[in-house]
Amino acid sequence: MKKLLIVGLIVGAFVLSSVFAKTIKVDIYGMTCSSCVYSLNKTFKSMKGVKNANVSLKDKNAILEITDNGPTIKKIKKAIVDTGFTPTKITVLSK
Repeated sequence: MKKLLIVGLIVGAFVLSSVFAKTIKVDIYGMTCSSCVYSLNKTFKSMKGVKNANVSLKDKNAILEITDNGPTIKKIKKAIVDTGFTPTKITVLSK
């Protein structure tokens, strides 16, 4: 019974965190290699409130899943510029 309760709490926490997450797509100019992808992933994952980051060299974008108290669009843009790239378009995919 105790194990079932713990599993339920863990699943509940995961569901709640997904409900309060926002997904953002950022088109990025200047990525040319896997080191670019690594640098951006490292930057995003070090930002408070970024739950997941997936940078695609092929698609020249990043998909970020952020919490409600995560970084603002302005902070995300600044992080990209500070890493040496240019954000060209930002789309909020889900709220």
